[in-house]
Amino acid sequence: MTRRTPEADIQRAIVHTLRIVLPRDAIIHHSANEVGSGGKPARQRQAILTGMGVFPGFADLVVLTGGQVLFLEVKSPSGRLSPAQRAFRDMVKAQGFGWALVRSVEDALGALADHGITTRAQALNPRRRACA
Repeated sequence: MTRRTPEADIQRAIVHTLRIVLPRDAIIHHSANEVGSGGKPARQRQAILTGMGVFPGFADLVVLTGGQVLFLEVKSPSGRLSPAQRAFRDMVKAQGFGWALVRSVEDALGALADHGITTRAQALNPRRRACA
């Protein structure tokens, strides 16, 4: 049995929703950069992954669509950014890419709108575009 976490449940819901609302050619990618809890095997695996290019603090999700890149860091309602995640956020934003902390599907949809990413629902609703 797999142990489930609130962040993982939130992330699954966000990915499911993004697959519905974003254009079909959009890429939604999760960078699996978490190894697990301590111990020598976890440290060894982390060292291997770091050598292969895993970047400390890398966002949970990357959305590529319409020539835009948006990094989404998924947290539970009480979750906080680690120092590595704050450093990654600052580096990404300094390079002109979008980054958002999201705690729900609604936050993720808001982040898309805040970064000018049009969803299929917006594209199909000319009235909504006129009001925006």
